[in-house]
Amino acid sequence: MNRLARYVAALGRFGSVVVLTYLGLLAVTFFIGRVIPVDPVLAIVGDRAPEHVVQRVRAELGLDKPVWQQFGGYVGKAVRGDFGTSVLTANPVLEDIRKTFPATLELATCGILIGAGLGVPLGVWAAVRRGGAADHAVRVMGLVGYSVPIFWLGLMALVLFYAKLGWVGGPGRIDVAYEYSVERVSGLLLLDAALAGEWEAFGNALSHLVLPASLLGYFSLAYISRMTRSFMLHELGQEYVVAARAKGLSEARIVWRHALRNAMVPLVTVIALAYAGLLEGSVLTETVFAWPGLGLYITNSLQNADMNAVLGGTIVVGTVFIGLNLLSDLLYRVLDPRTRPAR
Repeated sequence: MNRLARYVAALGRFGSVVVLTYLGLLAVTFFIGRVIPVDPVLAIVGDRAPEHVVQRVRAELGLDKPVWQQFGGYVGKAVRGDFGTSVLTANPVLEDIRKTFPATLELATCGILIGAGLGVPLGVWAAVRRGGAADHAVRVMGLVGYSVPIFWLGLMALVLFYAKLGWVGGPGRIDVAYEYSVERVSGLLLLDAALAGEWEAFGNALSHLVLPASLLGYFSLAYISRMTRSFMLHELGQEYVVAARAKGLSEARIVWRHALRNAMVPLVTVIALAYAGLLEGSVLTETVFAWPGLGLYITNSLQNADMNAVLGGTIVVGTVFIGLNLLSDLLYRVLDPRTRPAR
């Protein structure tokens, strides 16, 4: 009974954290929408609209009410997924997000697979070869990833691999010739093309994806490899590693089965946060590669003073970030028995 009560209490604390965090996100986006010097009414009706029209639209939007009432209505609508109507597309913001978010999800997922798939082994290699040429090479690779602006590297990659060599597809998600050959079911173009058996469209979409995904993967690789190296150096200095070597275990088994297994506990959080960062921070990459994702949608909306779309997209990105953060916390508890409630 005591164990059940502890789990219920832990679940209650977890739920409270989720609710308070989400309310904080809504509060931040609400007040950002109020302090930005853009009048949402004028964005809808135009600068030359008669005053009575402006006041009528202001009343319809609830902007004539006290701030606390406006915030209450804002929270109620956001919880229901009602982010208003986009001025730019004249569609409900949630409908636009449903169309654009799968493109960002596909790009970020491929990027994190590249970043984690290469970053973890490189970080382990650098830690094992500490002070050697391999260690210095991995650290320099990470330093370049942190230092070079992503938009500049994207433009240079387009010039070299697309314009000069022709190895990859150019800007956009797919060529116009294949645009309507694949039925959009999940919104993930590679998955939809594979399910439909449209392998020419699959190859064309892959050629467009490989460059921006590799770019995002490189930047996440720089972070993941650095953190993996740090965690592995900590684990390789522990007493259980010394004991394992004294027992005659092979170095490969010590590194990959024991040290890396313990390092994966905090590394899961690092990878999850890196993934969330790609989902929310791929604005420049999507802009450079004309990738029709959520980042490009928010950028175009901001340039056209479409605050409903900007705030709606921000809430969705924040919700994804909160969800991945909480998921990493749950995985941390699963992987590390010390964080579980005592029996």
